[in-house]
Amino acid sequence: MSPLDKVVDWNSTSGPAKKIVVITSRLLSDAHRYILRCLSALQTICSCAIFTCISETGHSACPESPLGPDAYREYESFLVQDYEELAGKSLRNSSHAGESTVKESVSAEDEGWSQLTTSEEATPNFSSVASPQKLYGDSVIDLREDVGKKLKVSVHHFPLVLCPFSPRFFVLPSEGSVAEAYLSTEHGNSMSFGLPPISTGTPADGEDVPPGAILTAQFLYHLAAKMDLKLEIFSLGDISKTVGKLLTDMSSLYDVGRRKRSAGLLLIDRTLDLLTPCCHGDSLVDRMFSSLPRRERMSPLSQAKSSQSQLKLGPAYLQRSPLTVQIPLNNSLREETSSFDNFQLVENIEAFLRGWSSRDSTSQMVELVNLSAKLSDEMSSQDFQSDLLCGSFVSTENFHGTPYLEAILERRTKDGAVLIKKWLQESLRRENMSLNLKVRPGYVSKSDLQPMIKALAKSQSSLTKNKGIIQLAAAALYALDESHSAKWDAFNSAEKILNVNAGDTSQSLAAQISDLINKSAFVSSQGNNKMDAQRGLLTLQDALLLTIVGYILAGENFPSSGTVGPFSWQEEHFMKEAIVDAIVENPTVAKLKFLQGLTQDLEANFNRQSEEKKEGLSNTEGVDFDDDDWGSWGDEDAGKDKNKEQVYGDMQLKLELRDRVDNLFKFFHKLSSLKKNISFREWSQALESKFNDDPYSKKGLLYKVLSRVLAKHEVPGLEYHSSTVGRLFKSGFGRFGLGQAKPSLADQDVILVFVVGGINAVEVREAREALSESSRPEVELIIGGTTLLTPNDMFELLLGDCSCV
Repeated sequence: MSPLDKVVDWNSTSGPAKKIVVITSRLLSDAHRYILRCLSALQTICSCAIFTCISETGHSACPESPLGPDAYREYESFLVQDYEELAGKSLRNSSHAGESTVKESVSAEDEGWSQLTTSEEATPNFSSVASPQKLYGDSVIDLREDVGKKLKVSVHHFPLVLCPFSPRFFVLPSEGSVAEAYLSTEHGNSMSFGLPPISTGTPADGEDVPPGAILTAQFLYHLAAKMDLKLEIFSLGDISKTVGKLLTDMSSLYDVGRRKRSAGLLLIDRTLDLLTPCCHGDSLVDRMFSSLPRRERMSPLSQAKSSQSQLKLGPAYLQRSPLTVQIPLNNSLREETSSFDNFQLVENIEAFLRGWSSRDSTSQMVELVNLSAKLSDEMSSQDFQSDLLCGSFVSTENFHGTPYLEAILERRTKDGAVLIKKWLQESLRRENMSLNLKVRPGYVSKSDLQPMIKALAKSQSSLTKNKGIIQLAAAALYALDESHSAKWDAFNSAEKILNVNAGDTSQSLAAQISDLINKSAFVSSQGNNKMDAQRGLLTLQDALLLTIVGYILAGENFPSSGTVGPFSWQEEHFMKEAIVDAIVENPTVAKLKFLQGLTQDLEANFNRQSEEKKEGLSNTEGVDFDDDDWGSWGDEDAGKDKNKEQVYGDMQLKLELRDRVDNLFKFFHKLSSLKKNISFREWSQALESKFNDDPYSKKGLLYKVLSRVLAKHEVPGLEYHSSTVGRLFKSGFGRFGLGQAKPSLADQDVILVFVVGGINAVEVREAREALSESSRPEVELIIGGTTLLTPNDMFELLLGDCSCV
């Protein structure tokens, strides 16, 4: 909420707003300061209804929540108490000191949840009006009286807060508590707080269960209840087994005596296949999400207040990138227009702000005028021009983007682009528009799409009717532009080369990885990273992501090559030296978690060496002996000592850097040992017998699992979670021949697949392919995941702030 939201009641004849509804996907304790901000902004609210997607059990089970089993009732009393305290303090301060801010009115030493309002964001003040009375139409409201009245608060459970990309594919909200709760604690088998740990066959039990597993189980339970489904639960991976057990315990009593539609739930750990999301696969949707700008995220207060002890134990929440993309429609629709319209828009904004703010305080008025001046200054920048007109994948006016997005999810990059061109042509025919374009079948370029987008957006009515396809076409145009596609294609080529070398020898794969690191170091030392991206050149971070891909491939192809890792000591030594040299040559690009505490020293060392080189070059240009030089003739020892100190400092820094890189390679060894545990080795061997052909070997784990499940072949490591009634039949009545047969996932008419840790669009397409190729293509397949993963997200999870390096 911001003060601009008051404009809604500007000319309202129904009087001021008395009720407010808040819907949140976060824990109530995290949403608290934002709810207080809404209430203090509107000031006249008497009733507040809050809907959260996290149940009371989820709140009490999450260690970050201060609420207990009766979480909703507890929060109702907390909110009323803090609201009245905040309002009372603001009014007292206004009577003593005139205009004041909430930051001044709430002391940092105060205990309780009131501290949550002391954020860096500007929270509207109860005393923001010049007098305690405010005019709404013909009625005058005394704010002092309103604050005295008791605020009525009610909290309800609203479980269906999710992000559907299509009717058959969804993920959890990127900034919601379920998606951001950590899935692993820091121990030997952990790789990232946002990914399940390496499966060892012994699922977490009791207090070791991470909050992410608990909240995911709660979400799936309530989702199945709302869909009126009785789940037959199957799991693959340790965390998935934990989630399956929690689900079984929750649903066993609830399902007794109820007639519900049966459905199969397949839970899979993301760590069983890290290769697929790390690679740049053939998917237009993945390209779009990797290239399009995202909305800036709002950090929860718990992250801002994190202490050193919290950092050691791991973050309370993950920093996931928001899924809200901002399609720059301005680039496609208004490229040829003059900047006069933009300046006219700024003048209109300023006039509007002055008009509605005429009765507001002077400080707010100055703030708003400064905002318009800032807009005027930034009009020439490309970033602002693109922000003037931003689109999304689904047009909220008529939701016509939904079927388009669903269709391209199941297509490869080229097929998806051709399909978008076909939709644009159909839309032009419906609008009776004709363009003199040379249409080349089976090929899509910028010159094909842009004229059609501009023609459809020419009139207001056409733009409104066809907004769904216009936005999707603009996103495809942006993703396929050379400045963004060049790097994706470079990654794709490098990954193919690594795949080829992985089929040869460990020496050739190690040499290829070292070569990629050396090239990235050379590219980074030449200068601009933005120019590198446009030319499709890879940086050091890109080379490290490819090193991860190389180590996973090496673990699959050379499991017994080295004593610790898949490579020999000499092969690893060359890779380590290449990374050390790359970081020393350009430390500014290596702001990674495993270098925390060293980055500043590396940058200082690099700057000092650069200055010494410059001084050395300038000194060689002309040698001049003066009296000062002769005066220090006998001080050689002082100079030697200084040089020794510098050499010792450089050596110490390099040794520390080598230690950090050694720890990084221990992490790479973890990645290469993902498939060394017994159950997964059996699983891999079982796959090799069926998926040895070329088309299958390129597929991800999800495709292989579904293909075997739908063909009714055994999947080693797949566990079935029977209900309480099922266990009773198995153990008790089973002795009398009343045993219950184990259900098959392939016999279900509805199959829900959920990947714990995240999923990408390539896997969604492959899952649909597995279904269409099976003997039961009529099965209703619903796919879900913790979040949508791009290769950049995987880099952040494995080597960024959320990693366990």
